[in-house]
Amino acid sequence: MSIRAVIFDLDGTLTEPFFDFDAIRRQMGLPEDGGPVLEAMEKMSPTQRQRAQDILETHEQRAVEESRLNPGARQTLAALRRRGILIGVLTRNRRDNAAAVADKHKLQLDCIVGREDGPVKPDAFGVLQICERFGVSPHQTLVVGDYLFDLLSANAAGAVSVLLTSHPHADRFADQAALTIENLGQLLEIIESREDPQPIAFSG
Repeated sequence: MSIRAVIFDLDGTLTEPFFDFDAIRRQMGLPEDGGPVLEAMEKMSPTQRQRAQDILETHEQRAVEESRLNPGARQTLAALRRRGILIGVLTRNRRDNAAAVADKHKLQLDCIVGREDGPVKPDAFGVLQICERFGVSPHQTLVVGDYLFDLLSANAAGAVSVLLTSHPHADRFADQAALTIENLGQLLEIIESREDPQPIAFSG
């Protein structure tokens, strides 16, 4: 089945990794092994949560200002655009931060879903939401990320999970990926391999 859409994670996938979640947890007063930050914040008191939100937003603003694209990101998105493939971003960050990164680097995206839009990764919500907006099946969609939650959200939605193996612990969750790539340019090879063959016209 041909691929009609690609959904990217943001930090660590389209952009170079920026967030030091151990440092963020320390500032929030959480143990370094305290699990995902957003989920930990849900268990806080309103006062604690507001302080943690301020800390997180400070890091997120710096991530926008200091963001740098991963190698091949711009070229890969341009090649997808030429092929008529729809491009989305699914992030646990805020939607407007992702849009600011796209504007800074002049990336043309067709859809962004952030944490304010609904349940965050690893929930299937974001993948299904983007597929619905695009009018494509999850089976026609690649979901590309560098972390376990990207893969789990793709798998839960029935999309094709693709692991960018740049994460230092990628080997720990590679078994959750349908496909693995070492660089973003390899997405084009995956898409070419899944293109429907052109029908052969017979003349009689």
